[in-house]
Amino acid sequence: MANFSKSRVPQFSVDVYQNEYLPEGGREVNAIVTVTSTGGGTSGAAALLAGAGASPAYIPAGQGPGPAAAVVIMVDCSGSMEYPPTKMRNAREATAAAVDTLRDGVAFAVVSGTHQAKEVYPGDGRLATASEATRTQAREALYRLTAGGGTAISTWLRLADQLLARADVPIRHGVLLTDGRNEHESPKHLRDALEACAGRFTCDARGVGTDWDVKEVTGIASALLGTADIVADPSGLAADFTQMMRKAMGKEVADVALRLWTPVGAEIRFVKQVAPAVEDLTGRRTEAGPRAGDYPTGSWGDESRDYHVCVRVPEAGVGQEMLAARVSLVLPDPSGGTPQTLSQGLVRAVWTDDMVASTSINPQVAHYTGQAELAHVIQQGIEARKSGDFDGATAKLGRAVQLAAASGNADTAKLLSKVVDVVDATTGTVRLKAKVAEADEMTLETRSTKTVRVKK
Repeated sequence: MANFSKSRVPQFSVDVYQNEYLPEGGREVNAIVTVTSTGGGTSGAAALLAGAGASPAYIPAGQGPGPAAAVVIMVDCSGSMEYPPTKMRNAREATAAAVDTLRDGVAFAVVSGTHQAKEVYPGDGRLATASEATRTQAREALYRLTAGGGTAISTWLRLADQLLARADVPIRHGVLLTDGRNEHESPKHLRDALEACAGRFTCDARGVGTDWDVKEVTGIASALLGTADIVADPSGLAADFTQMMRKAMGKEVADVALRLWTPVGAEIRFVKQVAPAVEDLTGRRTEAGPRAGDYPTGSWGDESRDYHVCVRVPEAGVGQEMLAARVSLVLPDPSGGTPQTLSQGLVRAVWTDDMVASTSINPQVAHYTGQAELAHVIQQGIEARKSGDFDGATAKLGRAVQLAAASGNADTAKLLSKVVDVVDATTGTVRLKAKVAEADEMTLETRSTKTVRVKK
């Protein structure tokens, strides 16, 4: 039987935003589900959710504030990291900064990645326990790193997985830095490694410079429920790594799943995380009993995320209503017992002959539908530009400018302005720039899925 503790527990709440009214015969129900985790010992704000539909997470002992975490940092040490020489130096300094950010008691290791993975610190298949002494030893080991060899990222991930598996902690996290393409193994090797590691640890991935492949790096982060970004100038690595590690240290609860139950005749069309970034979770469903499925959300600290749930329901007549879906946050029992329900919300369907009610679009649903389209058209526009389809690129990126302006996504609008000249943002009238810096295009592509929250 798992040992559950009521101390230092975060609280979770679920809020559902939707237009529940459908016309006669209508079948598609859309809802935005906002999940908020507060107070897990890091902010002291658990009381903010008390009495507001939130449930405390009676998490297994050790899964709360404190050193119940393990981290492996994977540093690209392939030959390309030597050019320019400052790149390797910046990578060493960034990794040292990340190590300095580790809380006392956190288990950690550093891995050197080339066409094979090697342990840099502490070695011998072990994890070190963060302390003033071990952080100093790790920094000393880092400064002996040199560049040379190829790139086979699957070996880095598999070694990280082996090391993290040695830690009996709920939060297992990886940080991966690369400056090049995964050229010294087949794509299948990387896909297989990601499939093997998914659900075992989360991973943030960073590309430094402009010689790496955006789809590879974002694919790693997506598969392992982490973040992806570009650090075009290697001198910015230390600040980025420090911020990234601080966020990782703020995680309190691992393996939370969004569980959706639907009645007979209803089915889930899709489930997408839509804030803080767009991530399609539909294909990651695992069955969880009759008419229920779990969608992974990874680790949580004090934060809030939004999910777009689309349900197809049976046809019904005016005046009828039904529960379209029950949304639950669940935490698995490490001993294999019944998962713990952290919070719940309901998605409803009501059929009406009131045309105004049934044709109204919920503001949250409308906003995030636009944000998902924004991410999609940016990626389409960049692909069209790369392939020489300049008319197609202009049309897609023009639509992106229009959507970014309408939704108030100023960060994405700024990135778009480095790729196109904006004539009229309201109508999406743009001209492709004749010359675009590679770093600007890669930054737009990497950050295309980042969204802004709806103004409530």
